[in-house]
Amino acid sequence: MSDTRQQAIENAAREVIAYGGPAALTDPHLSVNAMGAAIDLGATHQDIADEMQRQRNA
Repeated sequence: MSDTRQQAIENAAREVIAYGGPAALTDPHLSVNAMGAAIDLGATHQDIADEMQRQRNA
């Protein structure tokens, strides 16, 4: 996996986690755009979900 793709997956996971909280204080476009960038680089929804789980458990 390329570093750029991995960085995009990590960023997408961070943005989705940040937006997904009960307060949802961030702009929803940030998470949508981050997910789109990761997917454009070949990531799957599962890649992002796995990274979200990893970040939550870290």
